[in-house]
Amino acid sequence: MRSRPFPLVIAAPSGAGKTSLARALVERHEDLVFSVSATTRPPRPLEQSGKDYWFVTDAEFDRMVAAGELLEWAVVHGRRYGTPRSEVEGALARGRTPVLDIDVQGARQVRRTYPAAVLVFILPPSGEELNRRLARRGSESAEDRLRRLANARQELSAAPEFDYVIVNDDFDRALAALEAVVAGEEHRVPRLDNLAAELERLEKELGEILERSR
Repeated sequence: MRSRPFPLVIAAPSGAGKTSLARALVERHEDLVFSVSATTRPPRPLEQSGKDYWFVTDAEFDRMVAAGELLEWAVVHGRRYGTPRSEVEGALARGRTPVLDIDVQGARQVRRTYPAAVLVFILPPSGEELNRRLARRGSESAEDRLRRLANARQELSAAPEFDYVIVNDDFDRALAALEAVVAGEEHRVPRLDNLAAELERLEKELGEILERSR
């Protein structure tokens, strides 16, 4: 049976590992596609435009907002981030599930547009571990890291709004949990396109077997 695709939103405090999990999930499942966000922040070392983010100027971001090209957008850590509608709508039109790596504000906006979207919140195992992960990245100043930790503290209150919560204490275990979420959602009755036809076919076949047995 075929299942209708749905937006899969993965959100988390900065440093909790949501991007790594989202990327690994997409790499392992050809029916999933990573939704590339637009941002006004400069690229980090090794990041590529069009693969990691669409790196745009403030003026270009303003144009995208005015033109209604963004499904959602928000200011995060002093920079603007947004999801181009084309990334999500294009994936859904091709029968593939778009995976959105976005923040809490964006997740709320996506749910308003797509009530059937599935929202997953990734938690770090501890505050100390989150602090260590941010420090290991080495891409922010000490001031930036503290701001991200303060934002993380506030974002925790949004976790109950999500459909699923996964603690990223062990990457492989967290990825397996994320895969289980996707598998379960793909088999939800409202998403099955041809369930009625499949049930009718099976009922007919069983009827024929019973008829032959008389």
